[in-house]
Parts: sequence; C-alpha cells; structure tokens
Amino acid sequence: MGFTDKQEALVKDSWEFMKQDDIPQLSLRFFSLILEIAPAAKNMFSFLKDSDELPQNNPKLKAHAVKVFKMTCESAIQLREKREVVVGETTLKYLGSIHLQKGVADPHFEVVKEALLRTVEEAMGKKWNDEMKEAWAEAYDQLAAAIKAEMHAEAAA
Repeated sequence: MGFTDKQEALVKDSWEFMKQDDIPQLSLRFFSLILEIAPAAKNMFSFLKDSDELPQNNPKLKAHAVKVFKMTCESAIQLREKREVVVGETTLKYLGSIHLQKGVADPHFEVVKEALLRTVEEAMGKKWNDEMKEAWAEAYDQLAAAIKAEMHAEAAA
C-alpha cells in the first residue's frame, strides 16, 4: 500500500506543531525517555557520557534530538513520494559509521523509537491518535532500516 498522503501529513503537521513548542524541552524529554528505558545507553552519547544528569542547555543534545525528529519527518515525505527512504550517500555512510562505532545494535533503535513516539505523543496531547503513531513509527522504522543496512554493509567491508 505504501505510505499515504494522510500519513505524510500527520507526521509533517505534528512536526510543525512541535517546532512551535519548546524544542529544548522536547529534546530533554526525548533523551530522558531514552535513559529511562535503557540507562546504559548514556555512554553511547558523547554529550551525556561524563555527566550524572541530562545537561539542560547542551546544544549537542538539542541538535541530536532535532536531527532524529527532522530525519523521521523527511523519511515520511520520501516514503510517500518515492516509496523508500533516500538519505544522501555521504550522510548515510556517516550515520552507519558512527552508529557502528558506538556499538549501536537493533534493540537500541527500538529504544529510540519508543522514546520518539512517547515524546511526540506528549507534545501533541489530545491530537495524538493511533494513525499518527503508526505514521511516525513507519517513517522511523524505514529510516532505521536504511541506517542499519549501511551499518551492516560497513561491518562486512
């Protein structure tokens, strides 16, 4: 069936809504959820490794969270337009390489997905519904699949 216009709109519209909200706060919430779900993941992030708590005003934390949200949104657009996630080759190689270096494994992607969905749900409040959840989940799953494929290709090389 593919990614529908409605699914794309759900992801894009909710991202636009979230961008008008408090992105630094959403970023903190996203990372606090990751660490709540998987505390050991803290050491995978250079900007979290040496601190006992989430740094409130850390630009790297915010940038990383925004990148996850934005790339998932871009995945939604590509899935509807091209029926696949198209990440620039250089970006994809970098993402595959850095995730491989950090020891990221399949279960880590699931942790990030859960944190992402919960963050979007909290940001959207009463607007959140099953369709929106499925749209964000599918867009994230496809992005994660592209990164994992690059990780496996690099590991095999």
